Amino acid sequence: MLRSLLVPLVMFLALPSQAAPPPEGRRLAAFYDGLDVERHWLKGWHVDWRTGDPDNGRKGKTHCSAFAAAACERLGIELLRPPEHGQKNLANAQHDWLAGRGEGFGWRAVPSPFEAQDLANGGQVVAVVYRNPDPNKSGHIALVRPSDKPAALIQAEGPQIIQAGGTNHASTSVKIGFRRHKGAWVDADRFAVRFYVHPSPRLPAQ
Repeated sequence: MLRSLLVPLVMFLALPSQAAPPPEGRRLAAFYDGLDVERHWLKGWHVDWRTGDPDNGRKGKTHCSAFAAAACERLGIELLRPPEHGQKNLANAQHDWLAGRGEGFGWRAVPSPFEAQDLANGGQVVAVVYRNPDPNKSGHIALVRPSDKPAALIQAEGPQIIQAGGTNHASTSVKIGFRRHKGAWVDADRFAVRFYVHPSPRLPAQ
Protein backbone atom coordinates (compact mmCIF):
# COMPACT_ATOMS: atom_id res chain seq x y z
CA MET A 1 0.00 0.00 0.00
CA LEU A 2 2.74 2.44 1.02
CA ARG A 3 4.78 1.58 -2.09
CA SER A 4 1.76 2.22 -4.35
CA LEU A 5 1.47 5.71 -2.86
CA LEU A 6 5.17 6.51 -2.93
CA VAL A 7 5.88 5.57 -6.56
CA PRO A 8 3.63 8.22 -8.16
CA LEU A 9 4.81 10.76 -5.58
CA VAL A 10 8.46 10.13 -6.49
CA MET A 11 7.64 10.39 -10.21
CA PHE A 12 5.76 13.65 -9.56
CA LEU A 13 8.67 15.18 -7.63
CA ALA A 14 11.18 14.00 -10.22
CA LEU A 15 9.69 16.15 -12.96
CA PRO A 16 12.11 19.01 -13.74
CA SER A 17 11.54 22.55 -12.54
CA GLN A 18 10.62 25.31 -14.97
CA ALA A 19 13.34 27.93 -15.43
CA ALA A 20 12.47 31.56 -14.75
CA PRO A 21 11.35 33.35 -17.94
CA PRO A 22 14.14 35.25 -19.78
CA PRO A 23 13.82 38.99 -20.57
CA GLU A 24 11.62 38.34 -23.62
CA GLY A 25 9.18 36.40 -21.47
CA ARG A 26 9.16 39.07 -18.78
CA ARG A 27 8.37 41.72 -21.41
CA LEU A 28 5.48 39.62 -22.72
CA ALA A 29 4.16 39.13 -19.17
CA ALA A 30 4.35 42.90 -18.57
CA PHE A 31 2.42 43.50 -21.79
CA TYR A 32 -0.30 41.05 -20.74
CA ASP A 33 -0.53 42.63 -17.28
CA GLY A 34 -0.93 46.05 -18.92
CA LEU A 35 -4.13 44.87 -20.63
CA ASP A 36 -5.85 44.91 -17.22
CA VAL A 37 -8.10 42.03 -18.18
CA GLU A 38 -9.68 41.77 -14.74
CA ARG A 39 -11.28 45.20 -15.26
CA HIS A 40 -12.09 44.97 -18.98
CA TRP A 41 -13.85 42.44 -21.25
CA LEU A 42 -16.13 41.66 -18.32
CA LYS A 43 -19.06 39.29 -18.77
CA GLY A 44 -22.60 40.57 -18.76
CA TRP A 45 -22.26 43.49 -21.19
CA HIS A 46 -21.63 43.90 -24.88
CA VAL A 47 -18.14 45.35 -25.24
CA ASP A 48 -15.93 47.00 -27.82
CA TRP A 49 -13.80 44.02 -28.71
CA ARG A 50 -10.62 46.12 -28.98
CA THR A 51 -10.84 47.88 -25.59
CA GLY A 52 -13.02 45.57 -23.56
CA ASP A 53 -15.19 48.51 -22.46
CA PRO A 54 -19.02 48.41 -22.64
CA ASP A 55 -19.99 50.11 -25.87
CA ASN A 56 -23.75 50.24 -26.29
CA GLY A 57 -25.47 49.48 -22.99
CA ARG A 58 -26.76 46.12 -24.20
CA LYS A 59 -26.39 42.94 -22.22
CA GLY A 60 -23.74 40.48 -23.38
CA LYS A 61 -22.14 37.22 -22.36
CA THR A 62 -18.41 36.44 -22.07
CA HIS A 63 -15.52 37.82 -24.11
CA CYS A 64 -12.61 35.36 -24.16
CA SER A 65 -12.28 35.49 -27.93
CA ALA A 66 -12.54 39.29 -28.13
CA PHE A 67 -9.79 39.61 -25.54
CA ALA A 68 -7.49 37.18 -27.36
CA ALA A 69 -8.10 38.99 -30.66
CA ALA A 70 -7.46 42.40 -29.10
CA ALA A 71 -4.21 41.28 -27.47
CA CYS A 72 -2.96 39.76 -30.71
CA GLU A 73 -3.89 42.83 -32.74
CA ARG A 74 -1.87 45.07 -30.38
CA LEU A 75 1.09 42.76 -30.97
CA GLY A 76 0.72 42.89 -34.74
CA ILE A 77 -0.48 39.28 -34.93
CA GLU A 78 -3.42 38.16 -37.04
CA LEU A 79 -6.15 36.19 -35.26
CA LEU A 80 -9.72 35.85 -36.49
CA ARG A 81 -11.64 38.85 -35.15
CA PRO A 82 -14.49 41.25 -35.91
CA PRO A 83 -15.68 42.30 -38.41
CA GLU A 84 -14.57 39.16 -40.27
CA HIS A 85 -16.51 37.17 -37.65
CA GLY A 86 -18.93 38.46 -35.05
CA GLN A 87 -18.32 38.05 -31.34
CA LYS A 88 -20.95 35.33 -30.98
CA ASN A 89 -19.28 31.87 -30.96
CA LEU A 90 -16.02 33.51 -32.04
CA ALA A 91 -13.88 31.12 -29.96
CA ASN A 92 -15.21 28.12 -31.92
CA ALA A 93 -14.45 29.95 -35.16
CA GLN A 94 -10.96 30.90 -33.95
CA HIS A 95 -10.32 27.23 -33.18
CA ASP A 96 -11.15 26.28 -36.76
CA TRP A 97 -9.27 29.28 -38.18
CA LEU A 98 -6.09 28.38 -36.27
CA ALA A 99 -6.34 24.77 -37.44
CA GLY A 100 -6.80 25.87 -41.04
CA ARG A 101 -5.91 29.36 -42.20
CA GLY A 102 -3.77 30.18 -39.18
CA GLU A 103 -0.63 28.61 -40.66
CA GLY A 104 -0.72 31.15 -43.47
CA PHE A 105 -0.56 33.92 -40.87
CA GLY A 106 2.39 32.50 -38.93
CA TRP A 107 0.69 30.18 -36.44
CA ARG A 108 1.74 26.57 -35.91
CA ALA A 109 0.39 23.80 -33.71
CA VAL A 110 2.19 22.91 -30.48
CA PRO A 111 1.60 19.33 -29.35
CA SER A 112 2.78 19.57 -25.75
CA PRO A 113 1.63 21.77 -22.86
CA PHE A 114 5.21 21.79 -21.60
CA GLU A 115 6.44 23.14 -24.94
CA ALA A 116 3.60 25.68 -24.92
CA GLN A 117 4.79 27.04 -21.56
CA ASP A 118 8.43 27.09 -22.73
CA LEU A 119 7.53 29.03 -25.86
CA ALA A 120 5.54 31.60 -23.90
CA ASN A 121 8.43 31.93 -21.47
CA GLY A 122 10.61 32.77 -24.46
CA GLY A 123 8.33 35.66 -25.39
CA GLN A 124 6.24 33.98 -28.08
CA VAL A 125 2.46 34.29 -28.21
CA VAL A 126 0.76 30.97 -27.49
CA ALA A 127 -3.00 30.52 -27.77
CA VAL A 128 -4.85 27.67 -26.10
CA VAL A 129 -8.27 27.03 -27.56
CA TYR A 130 -11.19 24.62 -27.14
CA ARG A 131 -14.01 24.06 -29.61
CA ASN A 132 -17.36 23.24 -28.07
CA PRO A 133 -18.73 20.05 -29.68
CA ASP A 134 -22.14 21.75 -29.68
CA PRO A 135 -21.88 24.39 -32.44
CA ASN A 136 -24.60 26.43 -30.73
CA LYS A 137 -22.57 26.79 -27.53
CA SER A 138 -19.41 28.81 -27.04
CA GLY A 139 -15.91 27.39 -26.87
CA HIS A 140 -13.06 29.06 -25.05
CA ILE A 141 -9.69 30.63 -25.85
CA ALA A 142 -6.91 32.02 -23.69
CA LEU A 143 -3.26 33.04 -24.00
CA VAL A 144 -0.41 31.26 -22.25
CA ARG A 145 1.47 33.71 -20.06
CA PRO A 146 5.13 33.38 -19.06
CA SER A 147 5.53 31.61 -15.74
CA ASP A 148 8.17 29.77 -13.74
CA LYS A 149 5.66 27.16 -12.55
CA PRO A 150 7.32 23.75 -12.16
CA ALA A 151 6.75 20.91 -14.58
CA ALA A 152 4.85 18.98 -11.91
CA LEU A 153 2.21 21.70 -11.83
CA ILE A 154 2.06 21.87 -15.62
CA GLN A 155 1.48 18.12 -15.61
CA ALA A 156 -1.44 18.52 -13.22
CA GLU A 157 -3.05 21.81 -14.18
CA GLY A 158 -1.54 22.91 -17.48
CA PRO A 159 0.34 26.06 -18.48
CA GLN A 160 -0.39 29.39 -16.86
CA ILE A 161 -2.83 31.55 -18.84
CA ILE A 162 -4.41 34.98 -19.03
CA GLN A 163 -8.06 35.09 -20.06
CA ALA A 164 -11.41 36.78 -20.20
CA GLY A 165 -14.44 34.56 -19.73
CA GLY A 166 -16.86 33.47 -17.05
CA THR A 167 -14.20 34.78 -14.67
CA ASN A 168 -11.46 37.05 -15.95
CA HIS A 169 -7.98 36.07 -14.76
CA ALA A 170 -4.68 37.88 -15.24
CA SER A 171 -3.03 34.62 -14.20
CA THR A 172 -4.55 31.19 -13.72
CA SER A 173 -4.10 27.64 -14.98
CA VAL A 174 -5.62 25.91 -18.00
CA LYS A 175 -7.38 23.57 -15.59
CA ILE A 176 -9.18 26.44 -13.87
CA GLY A 177 -9.70 28.60 -16.93
CA PHE A 178 -11.28 25.79 -18.99
CA ARG A 179 -13.08 24.05 -16.13
CA ARG A 180 -16.53 24.86 -17.52
CA HIS A 181 -15.77 22.69 -20.57
CA LYS A 182 -15.85 19.01 -19.65
CA GLY A 183 -12.79 17.14 -20.86
CA ALA A 184 -10.96 20.24 -22.05
CA TRP A 185 -8.25 19.58 -19.48
CA VAL A 186 -7.70 16.55 -17.26
CA ASP A 187 -3.92 16.51 -17.08
CA ALA A 188 -0.95 16.83 -19.44
CA ASP A 189 -1.65 13.39 -20.86
CA ARG A 190 -5.41 13.90 -21.31
CA PHE A 191 -6.68 17.13 -22.79
CA ALA A 192 -8.90 18.35 -25.62
CA VAL A 193 -7.56 21.91 -25.85
CA ARG A 194 -5.16 22.78 -28.65
CA PHE A 195 -2.09 24.98 -28.46
CA TYR A 196 -0.81 27.25 -31.23
CA VAL A 197 2.23 29.53 -31.26
CA HIS A 198 3.03 32.66 -33.22
CA PRO A 199 6.70 33.72 -33.03
CA SER A 200 8.26 37.15 -32.61
CA PRO A 201 5.43 39.37 -31.44
CA ARG A 202 5.86 43.13 -31.69
CA LEU A 203 6.50 43.75 -28.01
CA PRO A 204 6.50 47.34 -26.77
CA ALA A 205 9.86 48.52 -25.41
CA GLN A 206 10.17 48.77 -21.65
